[in-house]
Amino acid sequence: MQVHGRYQAKPQRLAYGPHPDQWGELYFPDRESPRGIVVVIHGGYWRDKYTAQLGAPIAKDLVCGGFAVWNLEYRRAGTGGKIGAGGWPGTFEDIAAGIDHLADLDRTYKLDLNRVSVLGHSAGGHLAVWAAGRHSLPSDAPGAVPKVRLVGAVSQSGLLDLAAAEKLALSEGAVVNLMGGTSDEIPPAFDVADPLKALPIGVPVFAVHSREDADVPFEQSANYAHIALAAGDPVELHEVTGDHFDIINPSHEAYRRCRDLLERLLPNIS
Repeated sequence: MQVHGRYQAKPQRLAYGPHPDQWGELYFPDRESPRGIVVVIHGGYWRDKYTAQLGAPIAKDLVCGGFAVWNLEYRRAGTGGKIGAGGWPGTFEDIAAGIDHLADLDRTYKLDLNRVSVLGHSAGGHLAVWAAGRHSLPSDAPGAVPKVRLVGAVSQSGLLDLAAAEKLALSEGAVVNLMGGTSDEIPPAFDVADPLKALPIGVPVFAVHSREDADVPFEQSANYAHIALAAGDPVELHEVTGDHFDIINPSHEAYRRCRDLLERLLPNIS
């Protein structure tokens, strides 16, 4: 990969751990100073059927808009009865380690670690909002004490109410598949994994969702926004149109709303 100064013409795949799924793709825009860094976290109900390829079109769009982008892969839970490399707590540890790895990359690329936000879709929305609240976790919890603190999160059809998602058995019990048990069986793990349990986190969260979404109920975002606002957090619920995947289609209006919200989190200062 040819690097021009600290800016790249194409993304570079960089490992943040020894496992084959512990990597990210780093994109730099063709401009003197990126307007900030966006960590992109893909969805797929936390299962290993889906990969960071889901986030690549978004990353390419955002880098054209002047953002540096870190498209993150991570260990996921298994699919179809398989035991995956991720799940609780591995998936969460990877998200934390992947974001914190930006502090290591800063030595080479001179990143602005004070201007890092996160964009996540579906299960990635859950992980994005969880990551935005890592500083609120108990110090001995997986992912606690972040090296890189996020200025905010944009959740695209996110699973933001983990307890409700478990009770609804969404996607054939995806929450239990992720956690390795129910909230009654392992309540301390759910206390750390559920973004609602970390409130208030003190940073903006923009929850973007469509009532037409047949994969993740609109109430997942609406419930989070209601409870987070009551806790005093600067949360906004943005209703859009389209199906579950329109919101990650760069040509769709639902996605463009998400990009506009990222621009609010990371205003252009150059």
